[in-house]
Amino acid sequence: MIRSTATFLLLLAIGMLQEARADDWPQFRGPKRDGVSGETGLLKAWPKEGPKLLWTYRDAGAGFSPPSIVGNHYYCMGSKDTKDYVFALDTRTGELLWSTAVGPRRPTGWGDGPCATPTVDGDRLYALSILGELHCIERATGKSLWNVHLKNELGGKILHDGRYTESCLIDGDRLICSPGGKNGTMAALDKRTGKVIWRSKGLTDEAVCSSPIVVEVDGIRQYVNLTGKGVAGVAADDGRLLWKSNLSAAWIMVATPVAFKDCIYVTTAYGVGCGLLKLSREGEGIKADVVYRNKLMKNHHSGVILVDGHVYGCSDPIGWVCQDFETGKAVWDDRFFLDKGSMAWAEGHLYCYSEDNGEVVLVKATPKDWQKVSRFTIPEKTKIARKQGKIWTPPVIANGRLYLRDNDLIFCYDIKRN
Repeated sequence: MIRSTATFLLLLAIGMLQEARADDWPQFRGPKRDGVSGETGLLKAWPKEGPKLLWTYRDAGAGFSPPSIVGNHYYCMGSKDTKDYVFALDTRTGELLWSTAVGPRRPTGWGDGPCATPTVDGDRLYALSILGELHCIERATGKSLWNVHLKNELGGKILHDGRYTESCLIDGDRLICSPGGKNGTMAALDKRTGKVIWRSKGLTDEAVCSSPIVVEVDGIRQYVNLTGKGVAGVAADDGRLLWKSNLSAAWIMVATPVAFKDCIYVTTAYGVGCGLLKLSREGEGIKADVVYRNKLMKNHHSGVILVDGHVYGCSDPIGWVCQDFETGKAVWDDRFFLDKGSMAWAEGHLYCYSEDNGEVVLVKATPKDWQKVSRFTIPEKTKIARKQGKIWTPPVIANGRLYLRDNDLIFCYDIKRN
């Protein structure tokens, strides 16, 4: 028998620390921030009506935030009334466990609500509101343990209209984020206290909507992200600028960089395109040589996925594209079978999600072609006015389930093979 609230919370916290599984999705774009799930044993085809719908949650609020999922807990963000919230659901039932306000709501012209994914690390998670309030939250209770404002306290500045959409990165004892501006584009904070460890030296560009990744080249560990003037890498130990390139520079940049070995791939829309940088050590620093740049992949906001030397993604206005990672050449494209959208990858298949009508397509994708295996459409659409926004939350695959969102609506499907 649980004899006190304190005892209950202690047991719940211990359970959360023990429950992490290999099939979890603990941060933006999954375990490795690349949109790829390592799950196996998933359905190879779906019934005509789609996989089994386990539950629907209808009160997520406005927003495009993708979730993080660890064990039996689903964490996400949304706006209701006048505030942005982080909330937790039980993945077995879809029931709300807690909800915590993390900052004021900011209406926009393209659709309201936060866009960041909460990052889970042990018994805590880290979430960034659209106006730049960064909170460290206790997973068991939803209690905010500390918070720092990227704009008001750290002097941050973000390109375009001032909305923060970054999903923070946890690397060891540090939280990596991008306040932007003259004090340093990127920052490392102590994840336990929120205190600043360093700001990027020599990199003072405005921040953008992209999220950072961690890479290591020739023994130099670094954080890479898009900035208001392109893409850059800073040293993990002290934040000094290692390299910088104007590749992908645009007025809005969203897609997260993709790293493989000593190369960094970037892409953005608005007519800019994509490119590949090869990194190599040069003294105590890093040089970044452009391997190619072209306009084949102009990805707007959903990001691209690299599998077996090929990049898969949706390009404006070409459609769905397969591109050779090393050369940048087109392998194939298809603009007819599915409208523009987002995607995730698991067990040799792309899970493509249309931003226009909520259609989901299971695709067997290879460099040779892609085969449309199954398709279905979400059973209902949000009643929140879309303004200029669409279905911009990418699909997430975790623990044998497929999670889809349309603003305030969250759908959980069983995609595990019996």
